[in-house]
Amino acid sequence: MAMPPRDSFQFWNTQPVPKLGEVVTENTYINPPVSVEQVQQKPCNLPDGFHWTEVDLQDPEELKELYTLLSLNYVEDDDNMFRFDYSAEFLLWALMPPGWQKVWHCGVRAGGNNKLVGFIGAIPCHLQVHDKDVKCVEINFLCVHKKLRSKRLAPVLIKEITRRVNLKGIFQATFTAGVVIPKPIARCRYWHRTLNPKKLIETEFSALKPNMTMARTIKLYKVPEAPLHNIIPLQEKHIKSAYKLLKTYLKNFKLYPLFTEAEFKHFMLPRDNIIYSYVLVDDKQHVTDLCSFYNLPSTVVSHPLHNQIKAAYSFYNVATTISFKDLMQNALIMAKKASFDVFNALDIMENESILEELKFGIGDGFLQYYLYNWKCPDLSPSQVGFVLQ
Repeated sequence: MAMPPRDSFQFWNTQPVPKLGEVVTENTYINPPVSVEQVQQKPCNLPDGFHWTEVDLQDPEELKELYTLLSLNYVEDDDNMFRFDYSAEFLLWALMPPGWQKVWHCGVRAGGNNKLVGFIGAIPCHLQVHDKDVKCVEINFLCVHKKLRSKRLAPVLIKEITRRVNLKGIFQATFTAGVVIPKPIARCRYWHRTLNPKKLIETEFSALKPNMTMARTIKLYKVPEAPLHNIIPLQEKHIKSAYKLLKTYLKNFKLYPLFTEAEFKHFMLPRDNIIYSYVLVDDKQHVTDLCSFYNLPSTVVSHPLHNQIKAAYSFYNVATTISFKDLMQNALIMAKKASFDVFNALDIMENESILEELKFGIGDGFLQYYLYNWKCPDLSPSQVGFVLQ
């Protein structure tokens, strides 16, 4: 990925983040915390004709507005062929975990028609970063309407969410991005496992390899009809032991979330078309193995035949009684049964060890992990135990 020119960091050079290329050896905050009284009390200034709003996700109309803004203006691939299509239900799952705050669902409306034209969201997050635990927020869904990109609204949205989070006594944040800005703590890569080769080739998500026919390609990517083991959907009765299993497992990494049991339940309990979690249990009904993935489809922009690619994204996976490869093979089988077209995974945690063997292909997309107002030594992908939706 080409690095943006340094002068494009006009905004980030004013923020408490390390410089690109800076070698960080400490694990600590950049700016110390201040009392809430010292935080700017008034909202940041917006250009004329725009005003701040708190998006009420419990109001079906406002939720629909946010869905529409994101579905038409959010992340696209470099060739503008595919665009993330977060469902309204997915947004409720991602933006309303335990401890969510309406004030952190921060929107911008245009004065004339009161249309929602910008958004940034934050949720509470507790992270282990190397040897320190850091209370922070997770920032997501920064989006500005395509026609207003010249108005420089994104930096104002970032400043405003920072101010609102600071008013709650929190001074650190985490986020991921496909672009390189100052300064990633980890740089990870997407891998893709084809489940529906015909559709992926027809939409040009992937290409037919040289000397391969469609029939041979379909055969190559076929997965078994039934899971290799007796895996079952995660249920309420499994939460305690599954939570304990994941909590113990994540300690193997240098960056991971310190979930509460309530947060674990919120993010992991299956929801139709949003989050899929499966477990293996022992004789006492204790969870011994866990695999999970979430549904983030992409709109296929202007295709005569297909309008959406259904993509599964690997979430949290722990194997103790079966091999990690078999666990992930089960995840692929369950994703195929649920009609997913492709299964995506980052090369984080243990994933890299099984990607080639399970016929994942390396993608051209990178995902950078960032911390705001915190610096720490760089991490390799295999030291990252944290997945943001």
